Amino acid sequence: MKPVLVPLRAEFAKFRRVRSWVIALCAAVTVFVLLSFLSAFESRAPVGAVPVGPGGEAVSDTYMFVHQALAGDGTLTARVTALSGTPELAPWAKAGIILEPDTNQGTAYAAVMVTGDHGIRMQDNYTHDRPGLPGRVGLSSPRWLRLSRAGDIITGYDSTDGTHWTEIASARLAGLPRTVRTGLFVTAPEYFVAGAVAGTPSAATASFDWVSVHGGLPSRPWTGTAIAGSYPVASAPTWKQVSASAFTMTGSGDIAPLVGDIISAQWAGASIVNGTIAALLVVIVLTALFATSQYRRGSVRTALAAGPHRGQFLATRAVVAGSLASAAGFTATALAEVITRHVLAANGSYLFPQSGPGLARVIIGTGLLLGLAAALVVALGAMLRRSAVTVAAGIVLLVLPGILGAQTGNWLMRFTPTAAFAIQATLPRSSLVTSAYTPPNGYFPVSPWAGLAVLAAYTAAALTAATWLLRHRDA
Repeated sequence: MKPVLVPLRAEFAKFRRVRSWVIALCAAVTVFVLLSFLSAFESRAPVGAVPVGPGGEAVSDTYMFVHQALAGDGTLTARVTALSGTPELAPWAKAGIILEPDTNQGTAYAAVMVTGDHGIRMQDNYTHDRPGLPGRVGLSSPRWLRLSRAGDIITGYDSTDGTHWTEIASARLAGLPRTVRTGLFVTAPEYFVAGAVAGTPSAATASFDWVSVHGGLPSRPWTGTAIAGSYPVASAPTWKQVSASAFTMTGSGDIAPLVGDIISAQWAGASIVNGTIAALLVVIVLTALFATSQYRRGSVRTALAAGPHRGQFLATRAVVAGSLASAAGFTATALAEVITRHVLAANGSYLFPQSGPGLARVIIGTGLLLGLAAALVVALGAMLRRSAVTVAAGIVLLVLPGILGAQTGNWLMRFTPTAAFAIQATLPRSSLVTSAYTPPNGYFPVSPWAGLAVLAAYTAAALTAATWLLRHRDA
């Protein structure tokens, strides 16, 4: 047997001989799976059918729509003179003109709009976005919008004076019927105040004038339809026709990809995170006992004299603890993923689709998270030498930043070992949505593997420091 394997085998044997440690490792798996199950079971949030866009993605599709029928080709023009929000104007509040085949949720569409903070945009089919004129709309800076239909091709324009027009972009809505619905719309998503952990539903109110439609109009009267869904709204939508070509409208919701925990309990990963935290606490305690056992018994001098040099002694213990914790993490995460998704689906919660590579990343990454955490605690144990102090230090480094980071801001989730929880992020993202991206909602301010790399860096630094101390002080 190679010399490097002898101390590894010896450390594994020491671990197996202490029955309470083996039981604790099994308990970590059990606690992980059980708490994940309970978190999913208590998340009773049946939401019914979630709209699906033309590309098959889940979408938010809730807004106030004032419309009429357009047969064949035609053009819709309107001027927006005001856009305000209640209680605040959300950055992606939208008001403008839209064309769609029907008023069903998830239908194809093309729209030109003013927004709270992103200027004029042309958007279509929930995921496509092109910029137009910058700046906010107001009485001193009104914006003219135009949509022109030619068959399946919808072209958007904007203008500052209604005379000189600039083309923004064109979109092709395949299979568009001859008669469509076209008109005005207003919507406003949730917004987050700095430091808040929950979003606040908002509403937007817009003023339109110089509204005109040119083309085939089977029915000229305007009709108001509140396109309603499960997206949280601030108030009931309203509309008022001030004159033949002027309207005031209020709407709440969003027209965008569904990307976050907008609907309670739809993120299966929340249950996995809860299970991971519980298992991490068990791993911290178990590893602290394992790392400091020879200091408690006073046998560390004998072990160092009879075994390898001090650096290898510490590395061997870190590898053993990390390997066992990783194996427990792999097993627990695989079981918990299957169970929690089944329970949430049975409860009627919407579940975002999860790809095979994404699932593999969560399972492997969570195992590595627990393994690196165990190796970090081994290093802490070698430096601190006392079980209780090592446990406290492990909790402060590995658990507390996540709790505080969810309450005080994202910097703790970037620069502390808690960043490793980003490996469990699976929710989709979109540049058209900003209100959902906070850690309590399943998002992290770093990418999955970058977050795990932060924990790996802390572990490497701790092992380096522990090795130096072990070599330069009495055992």
